Amino acid sequence: MAMTIAYKTITSKGQMSHNRNIKWLHDRRIVTRCFPWSDQPTSETDVYMYYENGTHQCYTLFNSKAKITTYKSLKWHLLVLHFLNENETPEVMEHVFRFIANKENGFVTFFIKQKVLNEMINEVITGSIEPPVNKVRKVIFKPGIILTISEKLKIVGKLIGRSKITEDLIYTSMLEINHEGEKITMDKLASALHCTVRTLHRNMSSQLKQEKERLNEEV
Repeated sequence: MAMTIAYKTITSKGQMSHNRNIKWLHDRRIVTRCFPWSDQPTSETDVYMYYENGTHQCYTLFNSKAKITTYKSLKWHLLVLHFLNENETPEVMEHVFRFIANKENGFVTFFIKQKVLNEMINEVITGSIEPPVNKVRKVIFKPGIILTISEKLKIVGKLIGRSKITEDLIYTSMLEINHEGEKITMDKLASALHCTVRTLHRNMSSQLKQEKERLNEEV
């Protein structure tokens, strides 16, 4: 974990809050982003880092307009915050967790019972500080780079290869759309990958289609 700290980045204060009280986190210098700390990119430019075999070491909380919609997602966010802010005291982190879980502050879409929240916070704070389970990312765009989803997916296609529509390409494209806080639709994927919806259906397993629905539940 010593190396992780050097790669943690506090979200820019110029970033849109999307009705969240993100300033509260900024003022307390709570870390909400972490880029790969030991995985080395296969290639890197001023715009992106590309990992041919993928990396799980990328966390970018509150990067889009999507809010936390389930207990499971809330707990995952708390685990990530605990991991990224390992040098903070338990008292500070409990205060942060309660702030995040308060619907009035704009991070979650639901009210949570205090007993359930207390148990969740206690489990997170008393647990070991390890990297939470995370989606694998092959292409990570650097902060401050302003690109449309179409422009990002064009880069993804170039890196992974568009000569054939593969599950790998579809999944990476799905993650980029999800990362922007937008719903993943077959029409949107087909347009981005310059193929037909029929081609997508032919190249998507039932597991990948289920993953599409799971990602959409987060938005």
